[in-house]
Amino acid sequence: MEERPTDMAPVHVLVFPWPLQGHINSMLPFAAGLLGAGVHVTFLHTEHNLRRVDRAASPRLRFASVPDGLPDDHPRSVAHLGEIGRSLRPSASAAYRALLAPPLSARSHADGGFPPVSCVVADGLLPFAIDIAEELGVPALAFRTESACSILAYLSVPRLVELGEVPIPVGADLDEPVRGVPGMEGFLRRRDLPSSCRGHGAEADELDPMLQALAKYTAHSCKARALIFNTTASLERSALAHIAPHMRDVSAIGPLHVISAAPASATSLWREDDGCTTWLDGHADRSVVYVSLGSLATISREEFAEFLPASSAPTTRSCGRSGRTWSGRARAPLSRKPWTRRARARCASWTGRRSETCCGTAPWGAS
Repeated sequence: MEERPTDMAPVHVLVFPWPLQGHINSMLPFAAGLLGAGVHVTFLHTEHNLRRVDRAASPRLRFASVPDGLPDDHPRSVAHLGEIGRSLRPSASAAYRALLAPPLSARSHADGGFPPVSCVVADGLLPFAIDIAEELGVPALAFRTESACSILAYLSVPRLVELGEVPIPVGADLDEPVRGVPGMEGFLRRRDLPSSCRGHGAEADELDPMLQALAKYTAHSCKARALIFNTTASLERSALAHIAPHMRDVSAIGPLHVISAAPASATSLWREDDGCTTWLDGHADRSVVYVSLGSLATISREEFAEFLPASSAPTTRSCGRSGRTWSGRARAPLSRKPWTRRARARCASWTGRRSETCCGTAPWGAS
């Protein structure tokens, strides 16, 4: 991004991600790009997450926090996403409002601090952040870390329900085509939709509460001044074109991890296993199978073993990222298992972007 002219009034953008690793991965590089354009940035974490990241700031970057209302020992895992959302809004709203309130912002600037917040870029999963900003007269934009195709599917949920395509019946053929998502009629299958679109057990005819929430939050983005995607028009031109009529404006600005990389220490909620990169450096090019499970996945020993047969070849090894696998509490690291050594595999509890780049992967969106 180009530097702003020095005679313009200072711009201060508050960036507020959903408090999970994959969302921070997208939105902190976005904040770094704003810094490169001469903009002041406040990056807003939850108090729990702010304690876990590198807080190294710059003259135009500061990290702030709001409470999420959950106890310190809460797992904050994929199984608790609804609980996180229900707790975050009532717990964070007052502190968030104070950051935007003109009297406080103006006093900070008078003391030599940051200028008043002039714009908010909030995760699309935080509709209250958009509502409060607009209520206070601060323009708000929504940012979605998922693909445009994914967002289009969530926008289409009412139509999918109307057509009887969602919820997907238990035991149904998952290769059956889905007709209710515009532009994808020729290739979209039931199995391509989020798992929350599938019926479960005795309540198979009812919409999953998580799906209802995601569809509601996605529709709410039309109230923002614009919807920003971490994607490119060259990849998702059709999906972006179908989303645009529902929004006030749409921008595709990715892939952000390539365009405007942020320091790894500032993005990661967990300590990275630097030894994984050293291990990779000791192997020939194209000899490693890299399995990235993200930050929320839960995987068993048996499931992980399915990746190992390819590692028995003389020139092939595998490097797995176990993510942070919670099932109430963190599981034991898979790297302690002797069967990983026999398969010439290395498991890391969390690896950095440099390891992923060495393996030729391009992580996109939320984990």
